[in-house]
Amino acid sequence: MNIYDFDNTIYNGDSTRDFYFYCLKKYPKILLTVPMTVFAFGMYIIGAWSKTKFKEKMYRFLTHVNDAERETELFWDSHQDNIKDYYRKTRLDDDVVISASPEFLLKPIAERLGFGRLIASRVDIRTGKYTGENCWGEEKVRRLYEELPDAECDTFYSDSFSDSPLADIAKKAYIVKGEELIDWETAESSTGAKLKKMFFSKEFIMFLIVGGINTINGVLFSMLYGFLIPDANLSFTAGYITSTVISYLLNSFLTFKERLGFVKYIKFFISYIPNFIIQQAVVFVVYSVLHMHRLIAYILAAVIGVPVTFLLMKIFAFRKK
Repeated sequence: MNIYDFDNTIYNGDSTRDFYFYCLKKYPKILLTVPMTVFAFGMYIIGAWSKTKFKEKMYRFLTHVNDAERETELFWDSHQDNIKDYYRKTRLDDDVVISASPEFLLKPIAERLGFGRLIASRVDIRTGKYTGENCWGEEKVRRLYEELPDAECDTFYSDSFSDSPLADIAKKAYIVKGEELIDWETAESSTGAKLKKMFFSKEFIMFLIVGGINTINGVLFSMLYGFLIPDANLSFTAGYITSTVISYLLNSFLTFKERLGFVKYIKFFISYIPNFIIQQAVVFVVYSVLHMHRLIAYILAAVIGVPVTFLLMKIFAFRKK
């Protein structure tokens, strides 16, 4: 049998996102759920809530949709053309489609296209509540063997390396980009894929949030020290060191979830040295050479070098065995 992911694999786009905006146009009251969705996403990013809990809060928009079953049918009437051509050519009658999208949303298209078996997240179409976990990552493999204990996958197709657990049990696996099929191992070993995995991650998003807090701290402390230290670079250095201590605490607890330690702090501080050099150069050029306001110099310096710092932190200061 073949096994397929659905979104961006069989379907050109994200079906849940498209269905959300499709419903939003008809039912503007869905906007009332946005604050909770944003809050839930924040709790998920910092690791306080699971992906299942976050998505359950997001699916609360369904409570504002009248006759959601009919809306799913109407949705596919207008979106069925987004099914990719390669799938129509490679599909077999015993195919299994496994997706994190809700089962109620994919069921109509599964019946129209004739999926051999659909396995998806079990979400109540009226309340948005989950039965079980979000069907993602390792959960996809667990669900597969729960429903088909003797399943053997000949070929697996997905657009995301988060589906590696399924690729590992397949005889052959492909990464899908548009209509192009790329050998999984070739795609996974590419530099672009490694960078994408690193920078399109929850860790990096949390690092950016902490970086935003650190930027504000660095600017504020530098300005405060500026009242005591006339030299712009010296006051910036004092502010930088103070904000770095706070950054270490936040990154330890929130981003990389590591215990505090003196050796780790030294490594953390060392990982900031290249960024510090870059920022000092920016302050010198913007303030001393271009004679712009020191606040502008501090802000520009703080936002430059973020990718370099993240890489050094991940592979040096917070490297896991």
